[in-house]
Amino acid sequence: MSTGDEKIIRVGHSPDSDDAFMFYALTHDRLDTGGLRFVHQLEDIETLNKRALAGELEVSAVSIHAFAYLTDRYALLASGASMGERYGPTLVTREPATLDQLKGRTIAIPGKLTSAYLALQLCLGKDVPVVVMPFDEILPAVAKGEVDAGLLIHEGQLFYGERGLHCVLDFGQWWYDQTKLPLPLGGNVVRRDLGDALVLKIASLLKQSIQYALDHRQEALEYALTYARDLDPALADRFVGMYVNHRTVDYGPEGREAVRLFLDRGANLGLVPGPLDIQFVG
Repeated sequence: MSTGDEKIIRVGHSPDSDDAFMFYALTHDRLDTGGLRFVHQLEDIETLNKRALAGELEVSAVSIHAFAYLTDRYALLASGASMGERYGPTLVTREPATLDQLKGRTIAIPGKLTSAYLALQLCLGKDVPVVVMPFDEILPAVAKGEVDAGLLIHEGQLFYGERGLHCVLDFGQWWYDQTKLPLPLGGNVVRRDLGDALVLKIASLLKQSIQYALDHRQEALEYALTYARDLDPALADRFVGMYVNHRTVDYGPEGREAVRLFLDRGANLGLVPGPLDIQFVG
């Protein structure tokens, strides 16, 4: 797709402060894109996962869980990871509860292709009863007693306590206790049919965009705060720091190992296709 001499690259990402921070330089012409024009399409992560299954977008953020189903059509970029360093999706209840007390109870999840759901299954088993809800409706539903428990992603991980909810399990800490590795949650993918040269160019530009935001943190953060959903600026700053950091510039050896182990464990339990030969581009 092109307009004049420009080639349009549609980029799907979630309307969150961390993704906005990551893509700031590309959305604000801070980089020389060499004739590429990046058009941003904002969707919740489960919608992006489904669009990727259909091969709709040239570049997209996806759940690492979903990537297990995308390897034939998309390559995983070495930049853009969201990794939980002893923190991550959080299982919460209205009243204090243990994992044993939740056995057989229905848990609200933000989508069946999310990494949060795969982590839940790795921990509680393949047949854990769930109901799918939009990610931003889960916390209120738990608070109102409409569901027994909820699996929180995005900023809800930071302020559920202020809403009177209780943590049953933080899956980032659980995964670290299991593996001593960060929990791989999201990544960026690029469609293979763009060709090797363009794929590598996009990989380079995404890495530059992330590094620009980290090098110009205040500038990028001011933009990112417009996507913070009324979150206190200090909390939004903390959230961005949690999910855009050195591992976002590049997974690194531990990050790569974490992705492979996460999906290997899922494959061994029949939760995702496998075994997978996962390559990181860029």
